[in-house]
Amino acid sequence: MKKLFSEFNIKNVKIKNRICIPPMVVPFAHDGYVAPKNVERYRKLAQGGAGLIIQEATCVNSNGLLSPKQIGIWSDDQIEGLKSIVDAVHKEDCAIFVQIHHAGVTSISENPLCPSPYEYNNYGKSVVGREMTIENIKSIQNDFIEAARRAYEAGYDGIELHGCHGYLISQFLNKKVNKRTDEYGQTPEKFVVEILEGIRKVTPEEFVVGIRLGGFEPTIEDGLHYAKVLEKDADFFDVSYGFFNEQEIHVSEEYKYSNAVYAAEKIKAEVSIPVFAVYGINSPELAEEILNDTKVDLVDIARGALINPNWANDAKEGKDTGKCLSCPKCMWFGQSEVCAGKVIFERNNTQK
Repeated sequence: MKKLFSEFNIKNVKIKNRICIPPMVVPFAHDGYVAPKNVERYRKLAQGGAGLIIQEATCVNSNGLLSPKQIGIWSDDQIEGLKSIVDAVHKEDCAIFVQIHHAGVTSISENPLCPSPYEYNNYGKSVVGREMTIENIKSIQNDFIEAARRAYEAGYDGIELHGCHGYLISQFLNKKVNKRTDEYGQTPEKFVVEILEGIRKVTPEEFVVGIRLGGFEPTIEDGLHYAKVLEKDADFFDVSYGFFNEQEIHVSEEYKYSNAVYAAEKIKAEVSIPVFAVYGINSPELAEEILNDTKVDLVDIARGALINPNWANDAKEGKDTGKCLSCPKCMWFGQSEVCAGKVIFERNNTQK
């Protein structure tokens, strides 16, 4: 595990290994405010030995929530609670970024916004997003910028714009969703560039600003285009999938890693900033192999950290790290006590 446990820096942020715990929303917050369970969750994850944690999607606007119990960063009053997460993580010698987010048409709002009208179906419920006016665009861009300022004031080492998985930035970048005829449709990355430029004006130069970018938006060629355009304003790319219902993925069946890793590898070959890879990285051996084969800089260990928060420490010591069983319907979220992978891992380790 030589590469996996080597140090890495992003600007002045020292990361003690190449293991990142990516954003995973666990609904504990109350009216957008951090709850004690949020703090304890991140403390436990930090104690597990990862070099970097990216805090779950934290909403920049109360109308952009994906869950009623999602953490918010739309008010200065929320800074104190956010700082409690930062302090708990930093105490364990772990860096932490916060992912700032707006769900757009996929939000729980009764009248959600979208770059252009788009019908979104979720669990049998259909909604058509309301086309954003220029005033809407400028207002939400400012929400992202102010959220980044609050993140800096709360002590985070950096922020990650949530630009994939079908949320608002992803909606702008995907031409199957964004049908605008103005400048935000003709050059959709303008929405993101203006946010990045605004964040640079309200945070110091050393503050890390990255993007979770969809590799297929809708095609890999689009993902590569956006990466090249945004590289000059971003400090890293955390590469995942794009708008799930509107992707065109054509990856050879012979490719031995996930499609998301493929996208990260392709983007890494074209840019000079750090790139993270995610999805299907379910063992320390596989993580090491991907780092060496694809030349990405960090690997995201998501489900492994859900099942075993001590994943990184166990990997370093050569112990069983546990494994997600890829159940058709994930039983972890909201019902963690019945997650089969977690139960098996804990039972096996109790018996030792």
